[in-house]
Amino acid sequence: MKKSVKFLVLGSAISLVLAACSDNTHDVNHRNHPSIPIINNTVPKAKTWFDQGAAIVSTAAARTMTTEKGKAKNIILFIGDGMGVSTVTAARILAGQRAGKYGEEHQLSFDKFPFSGFSKTYNTNQQTPDSAGTMTAIITGVKTKAGVLSVAESVVRGNCASSQGLELGTALEMAENVGKATGIISTARITHATPAATYAKSSERNWEGDYQLSEEAKKNGCKDIADQLINFNYGDGIEVVMGGGRRNFLPTTSTDIEGKAGKRIDGRNLIAEWKSKYPTGRYIKTKAELEAVDTNSTDKLFGLFNSSSMHYEADRANDIGGEPSIAEMTAKAIDQLKKDKDGFFLMVESGRIDHAHHIGNAYHALNETIALSDAVQIAVDKTSKQDTLIIVTADHSHAFTIAGYPTRGNPILGKVIGNDEQGNPETELSKAEDGLPYTTLGYANGRGFVNLGKESNADIRYAKPVDAGRKDLTMIDTRQSGYHQEALIPHGIETHAAEDVGIYALGPGAHLLTGVNEQNVIFHVMNRMADLDR
Repeated sequence: MKKSVKFLVLGSAISLVLAACSDNTHDVNHRNHPSIPIINNTVPKAKTWFDQGAAIVSTAAARTMTTEKGKAKNIILFIGDGMGVSTVTAARILAGQRAGKYGEEHQLSFDKFPFSGFSKTYNTNQQTPDSAGTMTAIITGVKTKAGVLSVAESVVRGNCASSQGLELGTALEMAENVGKATGIISTARITHATPAATYAKSSERNWEGDYQLSEEAKKNGCKDIADQLINFNYGDGIEVVMGGGRRNFLPTTSTDIEGKAGKRIDGRNLIAEWKSKYPTGRYIKTKAELEAVDTNSTDKLFGLFNSSSMHYEADRANDIGGEPSIAEMTAKAIDQLKKDKDGFFLMVESGRIDHAHHIGNAYHALNETIALSDAVQIAVDKTSKQDTLIIVTADHSHAFTIAGYPTRGNPILGKVIGNDEQGNPETELSKAEDGLPYTTLGYANGRGFVNLGKESNADIRYAKPVDAGRKDLTMIDTRQSGYHQEALIPHGIETHAAEDVGIYALGPGAHLLTGVNEQNVIFHVMNRMADLDR
């Protein structure tokens, strides 16, 4: 009976609609159609937007899934450490403005990838994650807690014994075991959390060198991260390792080419041990040495370019020995790895995006993101989408915002200038309710404002006191490398953020990374497409 009532009501509704449509005033066959000015040639700007949109859809509709369904001989995984969506957006605008555009319409190299999605970044014990837990998820396929490297979540952080038996296999180790060449690159220390998760197992991410191990760790036989890298024994060993962090491989009695002492207290020189282990390999310390490497006559390449993390891209000229860019390291790594007939796995981290955000310096964070984009383009140019899966993503985001209502093309690193009531740019700076101007970019927390002018060594910020809150920026050039944005909440270090981050993919299996994904899914796509577990 209830079904009949529903049917009658629906039938009545349909009758009303049909009756309305029978009225000539509503009949589409008799209605006069108005013109559509948005595609009229007399409105050229509107027509340009319309035609561009139509062209993008036509290209997408014509795309076949053939290459995406093939197998991946090679995998290149790019990690922008701390590269949240707001960072990508702001970097895109900055790169566009440097190219003479408004900026907003610009595209970074990975913006052009055919497939994209999102990654949920939480750790198993934290809503807002850290790099150790997030990179473990990406590289092992298993989510875990903050602060631990490639071990399961039931480990007690900082307790060596609790991690034994809970080690997780990584994509890099699996690639070595199936005969692929492998490589890791980072602009941070090569023993830092993100690169370390690819080859080390540790209940504490800070055990980078033996001098950082706890007494409990030493007693129970846990090895520091640098030691684990040198003694990596999967396959025939990692073919390419490049980044910073010399201090964790050298004893305190040794001084590097830049006058910095090592930090190992066990007296071991791990660089010398690596040379002994790989006599036909090549250890390098400078950009010039990297450029001189003949990949045809070298089977292993080990580069440590700084005592700690490498310089920010804008500061590379200040390095005593001379540092390569992330793009230059990527290019040389691919040349080295692609010699392997079985293919390769390469992880490239832009680690200093994260570092710049932590000290509230948008200039360097965006500059590092643009440098990563350049490295991604190198990878695209040197490989084929037919057999190489390239994934660009982030481990987590930051408390970094793009706010206000700046007019189109307003300098992204500048102060906000809005539009008037007619929609045209104002001639004066926009003012907040406190009567002061403000920047488009800011931080929800952190060390806050400092103005170092053209001094581009952003790390100097750590030597300055925390100074959050509002400042009068009227006479300050906020576009200089030494300017650090204001922060709402005073904090010793700006924190990570918890929102989803982007995944951008090209090549076999790229379509599997669309939608919203748990972060550990990235590993499973790489595994499936490259048969790493065969």
